[in-house]
Amino acid sequence: MSAPAPSPLAIVDADPLPRQEEVLTDAALAFVAELHRRFTPRRDELLARRAERRAEIARTSTLDFLPETAAIRADDSWRVAPAPAALNDRRVEITGPTDRKMTINALNSGARIWLADFEDASAPTWENVILGQANLIDAYTRAIDFTDERSGKSYALRPAEELATVVMRPRGWHLNERHLVDAEGRQVPGALVDFGLYFFHNAQRLLDLGKGPYFYLPKTESHLEARLWNEVFVFAQDYVGIPQGTVRATVLIETITAAYEMEEILYELRDHASGLNAGRWDYLFSIVKNFRDGGARFVLPDRNAVTMTAPFMRAYTELLVRTCHKRGAHAIGGMAAFIPSRKDAEVNKVAFEKVRADKDREANDGFDGSWVAHPDLVPIAMESFDKVLGDRPNQKDRLREDVHVEAADLIAIDSLDARPTYAGLVNAVQVGIRYIEAWLRGLGAVAIFNLMEDAATAEISRSQIWQWINAGVEFDNGETATPELARKVAAEELDAIRKEIGEQAFAAGRWQEAHDLLLRVSLDEDYADFLTLPAYEQLGR
Repeated sequence: MSAPAPSPLAIVDADPLPRQEEVLTDAALAFVAELHRRFTPRRDELLARRAERRAEIARTSTLDFLPETAAIRADDSWRVAPAPAALNDRRVEITGPTDRKMTINALNSGARIWLADFEDASAPTWENVILGQANLIDAYTRAIDFTDERSGKSYALRPAEELATVVMRPRGWHLNERHLVDAEGRQVPGALVDFGLYFFHNAQRLLDLGKGPYFYLPKTESHLEARLWNEVFVFAQDYVGIPQGTVRATVLIETITAAYEMEEILYELRDHASGLNAGRWDYLFSIVKNFRDGGARFVLPDRNAVTMTAPFMRAYTELLVRTCHKRGAHAIGGMAAFIPSRKDAEVNKVAFEKVRADKDREANDGFDGSWVAHPDLVPIAMESFDKVLGDRPNQKDRLREDVHVEAADLIAIDSLDARPTYAGLVNAVQVGIRYIEAWLRGLGAVAIFNLMEDAATAEISRSQIWQWINAGVEFDNGETATPELARKVAAEELDAIRKEIGEQAFAAGRWQEAHDLLLRVSLDEDYADFLTLPAYEQLGR
């Protein structure tokens, strides 16, 4: 280890956890403290830059490809580093939090990749943050098993060659870890806590297993933020003494500003880049957030009406595939969030057909892989990509030179022939309250109406309520979106939940808090940048 140990970090306002000392060793904390000392000041500058960019978008109501990086886009000679063997075939990826049962099921799922999630599918309680790390250490040492207390069913890992490769997702740059502070009392960014603990404990262990420390980078808004991650990777590899280029990162293009900087993001990370991913809910949330002053032409219809075939979403995904393949990177598609029903075969049949059509489209468009939320969807997605890929690990040789996307195409929201509906408002309230309530209890991946929802769902739900009210949208039933209407729908939903689950379960939950928080972030004149920031203040330890 090269650097001397800096001032130790302090754990605050957190009850001790079993096995905490295995994760929060002196050496691991010294590493996280050094990451914090070196990189948090630049993180803070980049967060301030986000606000400046947002103000500029408010002034102009437009975005364009960056003139100052035109030379990078025009230079056809550069490529990202070749994929390591463990990341060369990514045709199906399963996502989920790092609790013990999910860790085993995801690794055993038959998917090529498991996105081990410390971000949107995990509410950042201290227990989830620390024990999630312990579960991954146990998985790599094959010291993990699980018995369900209710069913008595036991879970254990399959042979090593059958397990998914892990790509870990830390928290975004905007979130701090309130339980870990430096000598001045400053909170350490959650991204550096999650990355630092995982990397310190597992980088060499993963190399010994023939894999490596692989990451998904969320909520990136610019190539400068990708550059900061690259600097973190370079320092971290030197610190623990592993070769430069061992780290691989896949960046989620889930903000509208990042969609205009895809090539630059790959360029900044080129020695460590693995690919880009196209999501939906966070991307739409980002459009609302950035263009909330832009008037009627930026008003989105119901979230379920904005599919990946919408013209502006198609421009985004096609550009992503073209960009990735031009630079030798993997293009990874979006989420199939359906949760199969154990009771209703007809519901499953309809949903499976939709999943199959979605994955067929992605595979035929040139994507190299795609996400699912449930193990039962792995075979369906696998079949779609097997049909196109055959024995090939990917289709990066398919350059999609037929794709031509102009800057205006990415924000042509009004090209979609759909309008907000009253049913859409009701659904946004229903899902928002139900998700936030579970999140406040420490659950980040939540089954709601046969779909696996995460924090991005709550973000798009509250953003749509906010946008429709501020635009004065008239719904299909003749009612106008107003704060009073949102409060009425929310009160009705709270009453319906109480009747659905009973007084005892209702009282034991955090339903009123969830209701109040949803209305607060949906109705406040000042639009909160992230729902999870005020929600984190109410999150249990």
